[in-house]
Amino acid sequence: MKIELRSDTFTLPTPGMREAMFSAPLGDDVFGEDPTVNALEAKLAQLFNMEAALFCVSGTQSNQIAISVHVSKGQEVICDELSHIYLYEGGGIMANAGASVKLLKGDLGRLNVSKIRAAISPDDIHACESRLVSLENTVNKGGGSIYTSEALQEISDFCRSVGIPLHLDGARIFNALVESGQTPAQFGAWFDSISVCLSKGLGAPIGSVLLGSKDFIKKARRVRKRLGGGWRQAGLLAAAGIYALDHQVERLKEDHARARQIAAVCERLPWVKAILPVATNIVILELQDGLPSVDKVAELKEKGIYCAPFGPSYVRFVTHLGFDDEALQAFSDRIKE
Repeated sequence: MKIELRSDTFTLPTPGMREAMFSAPLGDDVFGEDPTVNALEAKLAQLFNMEAALFCVSGTQSNQIAISVHVSKGQEVICDELSHIYLYEGGGIMANAGASVKLLKGDLGRLNVSKIRAAISPDDIHACESRLVSLENTVNKGGGSIYTSEALQEISDFCRSVGIPLHLDGARIFNALVESGQTPAQFGAWFDSISVCLSKGLGAPIGSVLLGSKDFIKKARRVRKRLGGGWRQAGLLAAAGIYALDHQVERLKEDHARARQIAAVCERLPWVKAILPVATNIVILELQDGLPSVDKVAELKEKGIYCAPFGPSYVRFVTHLGFDDEALQAFSDRIKE
């Protein structure tokens, strides 16, 4: 058995999802005439209590579209140093929006008002104008860490008080929701724009949805077109997203439980120095001093355990709907060897 724990993007469509995809009514989305795409966008906009939505190819695309709408050339984005928009989106903030980035050091990738307040540039022609604050929830590099409602409310209130938009990279937002008990409508109230990924824990084969006001999404649609992101009969893919939202959200709790079991097994291994707190479906191991992560990942691969190096001395496991109890038992047996 191949034990796939590199990412929750390795999920495959379930039989029910495949059936929904191939029976979806289709049209040309560039003309706004794909009924299934329109249904997905309306469903998520209503769920998060936001005015409009835009179906995009990926979370990177939806994040970069949002940044390009919010920020003009020569302005800056404030985010944590572990943020996906900075580390893993190909320098898109600079390449697409012509913007700068101000990196902050938070708690497992989570920011607070005091750090954001101190980071805002003064009203001075020599300074780069702070124009967007971006948060990530859950935080990938933070081991799937999540924000409390109190922290998000405080940050939202502050950003509105100083007139700076607040964006959410919600690549794994549903993992945060099922774990915290927060609601999508709360996030719609806290943020000016939200990127929701369908192809990670929810198990769709592709796609993310960008949420915001009607005016924001109108501008975002133009940016998406400029980036070559116009769909045609995309309802085939949108149907997978609708199915995932209807059938594969609550089961995310199973992924979280298995992640905690992985951590419990790994904390007793002699080559593991420490484990980041496991909040959702991501387990990050810190290796003992002098043990390169690439070597450990290669060794585990020989045992049929596929994981990812996450820096020179860190290894990441991510649970998902393709990793069941049988795979968990096999993982436990093999890694103890």
